[in-house]
Order: sequence, then structure tokens, then C-alpha cells
Amino acid sequence: MMKVANRLHSVEEYYFSKKLKEVNALKAAGKPIINLGIGSPDLQPSSQVVAALTAGLLDANAHKYQSYQGLPEFRQAISEFYKTHYNVSINPDAEVLPLMGSKEGIMHISMAFLNEGDSVLIPNPGYPTYAAVTKLVQANPITYNLDQSNNWLPNLDEIETLNLSNVKIMWISYPHMPTGAKAFKTDLKKLIDFAKKHDILLVNDNPYSFILNNNPLSILNVEGAKDVCLELNSLSKTFNMAGWRIGMVLGSPEHINAILKVKSNMDSGMFYGIQKGAIAALNSRQDWFDSLNKVYTTRRKLVWQLADKLNCTYDKEASGLFVWAKAPEGYKSETFIDTLLHDKSLFITPGTVFGTQGEGYVRFSLCATEEQIEEAIARV
Repeated sequence: MMKVANRLHSVEEYYFSKKLKEVNALKAAGKPIINLGIGSPDLQPSSQVVAALTAGLLDANAHKYQSYQGLPEFRQAISEFYKTHYNVSINPDAEVLPLMGSKEGIMHISMAFLNEGDSVLIPNPGYPTYAAVTKLVQANPITYNLDQSNNWLPNLDEIETLNLSNVKIMWISYPHMPTGAKAFKTDLKKLIDFAKKHDILLVNDNPYSFILNNNPLSILNVEGAKDVCLELNSLSKTFNMAGWRIGMVLGSPEHINAILKVKSNMDSGMFYGIQKGAIAALNSRQDWFDSLNKVYTTRRKLVWQLADKLNCTYDKEASGLFVWAKAPEGYKSETFIDTLLHDKSLFITPGTVFGTQGEGYVRFSLCATEEQIEEAIARV
């Protein structure tokens, strides 16, 4: 049998890929599983978005290869969206690159800037893909700890004690996944200054800024950010378009051109109709965001009730698509969630998925109906 590449030995199958096999087996055996583990929006895109996609199917150019850089009008819509909602000026021809989901951007950025043996600063807890991709490109992940006492923000004094000589990239994600902690401009300015001091590319992964958050913020709104920063963003959560696979990376022309060199060798452009739907989404009026957050506000209140019944504690000031909660005293994360899965047919995510600093925490998703969450409350 052909041996796999050595790089595959550095990573494991994604947690949710493995765990959902167990969850689905329980469902097949007749267990009435309620899934509050996955952040996959169950709500629909707007009718305008679906109509734009449908109309795009009939365009004479719809089924041809598309530009690696996306439609000019798509890039223009991204630029206008950033100006309207983040007060950031973006050159649509040079400072933005559409992506097939922001997750692919993590790989593209890593391939564009990392050599074998380079180091990468990765948040703990944080999105597992940062570490996995770092290992796949044969760079070295260096985790930096986040904790509740510092509102899940990087402790730069601690990070300064690490060996930063080979660090090329630092990943951050604010609003933070999985905790929902928010960073303010003063926090981001300190991170930008740190990146400049150490010649590090600072990448903010920003897909949650419109979910239960009244003050969306882009790191590119901070003075000097484009010198050392990139920002990833996505339509998945904000517009209920996770399966469409639409994201973007924004930054200086030099950084964007480097990423384009990778991307243009890995795909042949995004489907025309999806881009037309994305344009319609980015042009959504304020009432779209208000209606979406009205639903999530109601769901979050119910999840808080569920957490209370489970003797979990949480921060009501956090934002995003999840409730990050401290498990009851004495429980380890995976023991707690497995007990709920097998005794109550309720699946939530253990905090350890996101790093060692997630031990003792669990994450509830808001991507379930009110009726499902109410049923979960009744079960416990």
C-alpha cells in the first residue's frame, strides 16, 4: 500500500468529522439527538440572495471559468461593505481577494508566507485549523495562552518571553472563537505595534463580528494595520451562507498579491451565480442584521437557561454564534459532554477541541431552533 506523506502524521482528522460519526450512529440507532455542537447556521439566506443566485444561472457567462480574483462588481461590493459597516477604505482592485470560504484562506496565507521551520503564534483556545495548517506546511506552531482573567486577550508580556526569532505569522480572532470575547481598538493597536516590533504578519479571522454584537470592528480600522495585518472574513455566519463557501481576505496589495500566487494555482475561480448571490448579501439593509440578531437573542436566552440547569457559568457580555461556558466543578470537558450525549441525547462541544486552555469549558451553538433548545432544557 502506498505510504502517505509524512505531513499527514502531524495532524489528525478534524474533531467534528470524527465526533459526528458517533453522533450519527446514535441517531441511526434511534437516539433523538439534539445537536448544539456545530456552528452551521440553520436559518436561510434572504430571498434577495437566493433570487440573485437563481438569476445568475441564466447569464451567458455563468458556466465559464471565472476570474481568480472574482468579479469586479463582487470586489466592489466587498469594498463598499467594509466602508459602510467598518469605516475602512479598501481598494477593490488591489486590497481584497475573494475566497471559497475563509477556511481556505488559512491555507493560502500559510503557503504564501511560511517556509519549513518557520514559527507561528496560535491562540489557545482557538480555531483548530490554525495549528493543523501550520503543521501541514511543516512550520512550527507556538501556542500562546488566553484565559478568562484577561478577557481572552493575548498577554503580550508573556508572549515576549517566548523565542520569537522565527515567528512569521500570528493568528488572532476577534470577536473570539470559541469564547465570544471582544477586542477593542486599543487592544488591536497593541497587537499591531507588537507585530511591527517583531516583523510578524498579524492575521485577524473575523467571521463573527455581526452576530450579537452592536459594534462590528475590523482590525483594518486601526491606524497602521495594513502595514502588517491581513483580515479574513466570511459570509457564512452573517448571511446564513455557510455551504456556499464564500469568504475574503483583505490587506495591502503586496500581501494580497502573494496570496493570489497560491490561490491561482489551486482553483479556477468561484461560480458566477454564487458571486452574484454574495453581492446581494453584501448589499443587505440594516433590517437583515436586526432580524437575524433578534432570532439569536431569543435562542441565546434559552441556551443560558440550559446552561443554568446544567450548573454551567458564562459571560453575558460575550458575542458570536456560541455560548462559551464553564462546566460544573469537578468535570472535565469531554467527560461532561459525553455524559450529556449518552444520557440526555444532547451534543455540545468540549472546550478541549480548541486547546488545552479549553479544559473545563464547553461550547453551546445557537444553530438550533427554539423548540430544540426548549426540548434540551426539558431533558435536563
